[in-house]
Amino acid sequence: MQKIKNIIFDLGGVILNIDNKLTEHAFIKLGVKNFHEIFGHGHAASFVRDYEIGKISDERFIEELKNISGLLVSDEEILAAWNIMLLDFPPERIQLLNDLKKRYRLFLFSNTNALHVVELKKRYRQTFNNNELDDHFEKAYYSQILGMRKPDVESFEFIIKENNLIPAETLFVDDALINIEGANAAGLRGYFLEPGKTMLDIEF
Repeated sequence: MQKIKNIIFDLGGVILNIDNKLTEHAFIKLGVKNFHEIFGHGHAASFVRDYEIGKISDERFIEELKNISGLLVSDEEILAAWNIMLLDFPPERIQLLNDLKKRYRLFLFSNTNALHVVELKKRYRQTFNNNELDDHFEKAYYSQILGMRKPDVESFEFIIKENNLIPAETLFVDDALINIEGANAAGLRGYFLEPGKTMLDIEF
């Protein structure tokens, strides 16, 4: 891709296969009636946003979820429903990261949470001989550690400044259009990965 020197990748839906419907169905089965109000893609209820930027603990998140939904279920059932959306890391996507790392500065920026990070990193190690996902990137940014999340312009500006990136030379790849809009507002070159497409379809 001409003039691009840096690439910032989203994680879920881009590198990691996810299926939000699995978590939706799991929570509905547990008794949650307002799933989309709580977990809408690119949007989130306030306590979910707080969890994604590290403001509340795992325990508080689970308790808040029980309170807002009126669920009378175990923490283990909540955790299973929460993590069921996390699927697999296709090897061809990981190979592409290996190839791209020879030509670009690579970064990761994911809106995620502590429970998901523990689970997805465990799955990566199990699939790829105990290697670490973060090793593919110059730096990996997880919202709950960064304390900011997409699509907030400030989150992109922080990454740009910390790594001395020139926005016009930096591609941001995400499967949520609202996040692309935030990246564009920060001067990055956003690439919306449309449904049915994968990172392998991008002409780098």
